[in-house]
Amino acid sequence: MPTPPPLRFQLAPHPSTPCRAVHSLSVDVGRTAAGALRLVYRLSGDVAALRLPPASDQPQPSDGLWRHTCFEAFIGPASATTYREFNFSPSGDWAVYDFAQERVRADAPPAPAAPTLTFSQQADALTLTAVTPHLPTPWDESADTLLGLSAVIESADGQLSYWALAHPRPQPDFHTRAGWPARLPAA
Repeated sequence: MPTPPPLRFQLAPHPSTPCRAVHSLSVDVGRTAAGALRLVYRLSGDVAALRLPPASDQPQPSDGLWRHTCFEAFIGPASATTYREFNFSPSGDWAVYDFAQERVRADAPPAPAAPTLTFSQQADALTLTAVTPHLPTPWDESADTLLGLSAVIESADGQLSYWALAHPRPQPDFHTRAGWPARLPAA
């Protein structure tokens, strides 16, 4: 069976944290032929006006990536409170967290292998591609699966701008399922 084409989603900045340097930010979501999740984040704008973390010599799991430019995905079954959070840094570092419910970490932290990350940048664009087969287990991939896509963009002056599919709260909050209007394509 051929792999379906990816779905494209547009992210928007939270009204309280605009970033003039970014003209648009989209995410293509799809599956590889092997069924792995593939996310392609595409930012267009004045890349020189952004602060990007330097490339890591040895990319590894790292906490606190969201304190700087970072691309994120939240995935959870519609019928349960559990979900998994992915953080992908332009540095090549990454993080994966499992939650039992909103902002409550699961008892057993995940021990996934590293996702495959590629990053490229030009003067007016940057692209981060993440391929990860690490969905929560047990996981019924035929069930309705919610998908939250987001990014933290740091400007050269250190200001953070929070981007997501939806911003249902007065303050930026990527963990609320009300901000996850997308559905994950089935494997």
